[in-house]
Amino acid sequence: MVSQEQRRRQLAREKFLRQQQRRTDARRKARIRNSVIASALGVIVVLSVTVFLTKPFEDDGKTENANADVTPSKAPDPCEKPAPGKVKSETWKKEPAMTIDESAKYTMKLDTTCGEIDVALKASAAPHTVNSFTFLLGKGYLDHSKCHRLTSQNIYVLQCGDPKGTGMGGPGYTIPDENLKDKSLKGGVYPAGTVAMANQYNAQTKQGRNSGGSQFFLVYQDSQLPPDYTPFGTVSEAGMKVLQKIAKAGAQAPDPQTGNTAPNATVVINKATITKS
Repeated sequence: MVSQEQRRRQLAREKFLRQQQRRTDARRKARIRNSVIASALGVIVVLSVTVFLTKPFEDDGKTENANADVTPSKAPDPCEKPAPGKVKSETWKKEPAMTIDESAKYTMKLDTTCGEIDVALKASAAPHTVNSFTFLLGKGYLDHSKCHRLTSQNIYVLQCGDPKGTGMGGPGYTIPDENLKDKSLKGGVYPAGTVAMANQYNAQTKQGRNSGGSQFFLVYQDSQLPPDYTPFGTVSEAGMKVLQKIAKAGAQAPDPQTGNTAPNATVVINKATITKS
């Protein structure tokens, strides 16, 4: 659970980020009027602080929020109805003991309502992360859970891994950040196909390291982000086609309670498994 003090700090931080966003937008419009080519880097840096929070901030009563970068769309739902079943609510007090073989190959399969997404996991580079998902998926932790967030401007990701489907859930424990110097993260870009951990790190205050839980994001288009989010897997070619289908359907308007911009597609993980080879 989030303490009152943590929530206060989170709300204050989001208010600051929204102010920064508005200032950036105003400057950008002014530059466009003057026919000056502007850089979007300032916008991206601001957005990157908030998009991948394990527990997104609550709105302060205004309709605007840090997730308003997604333009609402009314594209038809390209996915099937979820399989019958309920999400598990079990949590644990500490990170599971290490049991994986770091030299082995592991594949995570997300059998979703939109198609299968296979992810080749980086066990040697992110052992704590892969071990945690091996444990959780062995418990059926993500079965029947929704992918609750889709972003479609500046940063292009689908976020999943919260059994609550709100962005506020987690397994009860946290895992350390890993593999932040992965060779694939060049020029401050998480390339399409990257699967990385969500967390609560704040680059401005340098607080929130090692705060990953079970939420993760799948990058469907190259996204400019600082290397603060553990990259622990790569989506297969077939899985990328599924992600593109989900992204093409667009996202809904921000939820007034959670601030999430949910995908229009009904993305539910019917079954999530990890296999070793």
